[in-house]
Amino acid sequence: MAPPRSADDSDRQGGATPLEATVRKVLNDQAAAWNRNDLEGFMEGYAKGDRMVFTSGGEIRRGYDEAFARYQKAYPDLREAGVLTFDIEEITPLGPDAALVLGHYALDRSSLTPGGQRADRSTGVFTLVLRRTNAGWKIVHDHTSAKMSR
Repeated sequence: MAPPRSADDSDRQGGATPLEATVRKVLNDQAAAWNRNDLEGFMEGYAKGDRMVFTSGGEIRRGYDEAFARYQKAYPDLREAGVLTFDIEEITPLGPDAALVLGHYALDRSSLTPGGQRADRSTGVFTLVLRRTNAGWKIVHDHTSAKMSR
């Protein structure tokens, strides 16, 4: 079995594969929606239905509706949520209709304070499984872990 091919490696080799480009677009679209205060647009990256799994904070949650409700509760006003960025480390194909994504995220709220002083920055890692669905490529499993501050 070949080692996982990093999307960054393929970029250096002259361009991402179609699967890598598609997966990157899903995540880029999510970050863009978040950064324009559009939670519904951000959630478009997730598969709708009860089979979507979201794990974070030591808990396992199932279903799109539960994940959406959690985001609505945690971020009632995305204007105060900060700027979201993703740094994708690897995209590993799991066949023609699925991919595993490993990366880092950052949520920066520095622009929310006078003078842009750093008010809060949360960072962490994520592992995603995306599948090709009738609605396009969607996240079906999201495991996100925040970096613990010391």
